[in-house]
Amino acid sequence: MSTEVKVPAVGESISSGLLSVWHKKDGESVTLGEVLFTLETDKVSSEVNATESGVLTIQVPEGEEVKIGQVVALIKAGSPAEPKAEALAPQPVATAPAAPVPQEAAKPAVQAPVAAVAAVATPVAAAPVDGRSTRKKLSPLRRKIATQLVAAQQTAAILTTFNECDMTEVMSLRKQMQEAFTAKHGIKLGFMSFFIKATVDALKAVPSINARMDGDDLIQNHYHDIGVAVGTERGLIVPVLRDCDQKSFAQIEQDLVDFAVKARDGKIGMSDLQGGTFTISNGGVYGSLMSTPILNPPQSGILGMHKIQERPMAIKGQVVVRPMMYLALSYDHRVVDGKEAVTFLVRVKDCIENPMRLLLGT
Repeated sequence: MSTEVKVPAVGESISSGLLSVWHKKDGESVTLGEVLFTLETDKVSSEVNATESGVLTIQVPEGEEVKIGQVVALIKAGSPAEPKAEALAPQPVATAPAAPVPQEAAKPAVQAPVAAVAAVATPVAAAPVDGRSTRKKLSPLRRKIATQLVAAQQTAAILTTFNECDMTEVMSLRKQMQEAFTAKHGIKLGFMSFFIKATVDALKAVPSINARMDGDDLIQNHYHDIGVAVGTERGLIVPVLRDCDQKSFAQIEQDLVDFAVKARDGKIGMSDLQGGTFTISNGGVYGSLMSTPILNPPQSGILGMHKIQERPMAIKGQVVVRPMMYLALSYDHRVVDGKEAVTFLVRVKDCIENPMRLLLGT
């Protein structure tokens, strides 16, 4: 008796995916609960487990697009069949008859088998490949990213405004608090939690950036779910930290650590990616000095962080070297006016340059 292995449903709007990897081989024994294959969709990557124990018969190879509910393998109860003993026994080798055979009669009898063996053993020459290019299908996630980016450019009036912030105070405060923070919470205090808190503060000051268009309607969000763009081997994903206005620095840092582990292990779920009201993207971790981030639809704003770089700055009539970061805010001009965008970015700058106000909630 065999059990069908079907592609499971992984979300209401998902009808297909990519069977990216088989973790078991065809004809191999599997046990109940063991991971069989990985399914990649345009939103999440999921591991599919065996619902029975037995022998796996793969019907769809990895790298193929599959539909939800499609049968991709069978699991037959039992263990892999042992090879028959007679199949393993050495076969007798035919010997030529003792009596002399005429040359013209013996020739076909010898040459025919040799020709057959040669035909099987000689591989067919592969088409020459010059190695200058390769072709492969985009993964569902990469296709989704491409579609989203094009849609963002076509449906929103995107404009970007820039500023810069002096990281001196936040770096000093972080260094001062790091040992006690780590000892108390078991995690390190990073820069992202400061920027998330600064973003929430600025969204409260300029609520229009926490709104979105829905047809001819404007929806104003009164909560602060902040998406943080994360680069993975599969592509860019944006897990969402919920209710950041109600969370402490430690809770935000723990959320970031949890999402990093999930992203590394391919465990990000659909619910982790939905419902954000604003996004932060940190190109600085890759060395980016300045960029214009693209909106994450249907949101109306995205903050771009960049590399911290020491630069000479004029402060109180003197030139001093300070660790500076360029900030970029891309926004939907249909929803947000230029004055509001600049006000938002200046507010973020002020929070980062005076980080105690974030800790004290002032």
